[in-house]
Amino acid sequence: MRPDLLVILTIIAAVVAVKLLRGPLGHALADRLRGNAPPDPGVLEELEAVKGRLADVEERLDFAERLLAQSEQAERLPGRSDA
Repeated sequence: MRPDLLVILTIIAAVVAVKLLRGPLGHALADRLRGNAPPDPGVLEELEAVKGRLADVEERLDFAERLLAQSEQAERLPGRSDA
């Protein structure tokens, strides 16, 4: 490839890159990098659903732990006869 053509193509690519990065695409990218971008509503909905499921799992775990503790406590009671 001829050096003069390479220089011209490099200049054109640089101009296009500057135009893109100074436009809405560049501003959106900068907001994302700064952490100022608005959250995606779909992701927020999914996060709320996962939080609900996690709360249900925590309740089930608490219930299972209480049942286990009750059965262990009953086995330790004096005078309990296993017949």
